[in-house]
Amino acid sequence: MSSVPTGNNLPTITKAYAALQRGGPMVPWTFERRALRERDISVKILFSGVCHSDIHSMNHWGQEFPLVPGHEMVGEVTAVGAGVKHFAVGDMVMIGTIVDACRHCEACKAEKEVYCREYPTLTFDGLDRVDGTRTRGGYSDHYVVDEHFAYALPHGLDPAGAAPLLCAGITTFSPLRHWNVGPGKTVGIIGIGGLGHLAVKFARAMGAHVVAFTTSPKKAEQALKLGAHEVVLSTDAEQMAAQAYRFDFILDTVSSRYPMDPFLAALKLDATLCSLGIPDQFDFSPMLLAMGRRSIASSGSGGTGDTKEMLAFCAEHNIVADVEVIAMAQINEAFARVEQGDVHYRFVVDMSKGL
Repeated sequence: MSSVPTGNNLPTITKAYAALQRGGPMVPWTFERRALRERDISVKILFSGVCHSDIHSMNHWGQEFPLVPGHEMVGEVTAVGAGVKHFAVGDMVMIGTIVDACRHCEACKAEKEVYCREYPTLTFDGLDRVDGTRTRGGYSDHYVVDEHFAYALPHGLDPAGAAPLLCAGITTFSPLRHWNVGPGKTVGIIGIGGLGHLAVKFARAMGAHVVAFTTSPKKAEQALKLGAHEVVLSTDAEQMAAQAYRFDFILDTVSSRYPMDPFLAALKLDATLCSLGIPDQFDFSPMLLAMGRRSIASSGSGGTGDTKEMLAFCAEHNIVADVEVIAMAQINEAFARVEQGDVHYRFVVDMSKGL
């Protein structure tokens, strides 16, 4: 295994695209990526997925600017620290939404680091736990990460389609697993977009009866092709009324506020609706929860344990995201299209030829 001795290597000038100020466009920018530590690997980024949270961070959530987004990466290992055990130069790896955690709380010990009680270190716009510097994301030519938070790209999976698995994929896979979706279960998926299209694929592969809910009649055929057994137009009151007391679990991928009562009424006794979009406010009648001992819950993305399980599942069932591959120079246009819902179903930046 080729390695870079810890302490002898230097920070690397890194080419990137960044928002230089809140609400500003993405433009070329350079910064210093940290030197490798003992358990670090350096990864040449080949594909970087575009997540709606990238846009939110640029406009609303960002802590420090310039800000380099990106937390759905696939790339090639180019160097490893002296203590690295699981990767070698030339390996194809993936990096997701978190790159460190306290590693000693109950959640971390269970490989559920996304629920770290001291809060995990985010892949971009977080604070490094060692030196306190701001993390910079995957819209850059390379990334340095502790090997614990990197994953081997499963053999046979398309790397561009696999990139969104590290955010959109694990965010939907994790709750489906947690709520025991499988044979004999009727599962609803609300919203057929970046998250929802993967949720349909996962739930179908898990053996559930899958019903897709959409506000767009145009998406009905697409949802069936993705693996849904049925499609319900959620704006049709008659169709929604027919769903009462039917579902064991409903996964909601919608981030905007909408009337939830018809979906809560669709839950069986003791069933759960899991909101992944987490809008600023919920619009529902609490009595509907009492009437069926129903629950509204949510879920984070996933820790290293969930992510490894998901990638093995994807390899077994040949699941990747449906993507549109773009060049980095098209990123501002892509962001505008994401805001308009004009993407089928996830953008991925091809960085294999550089920025």
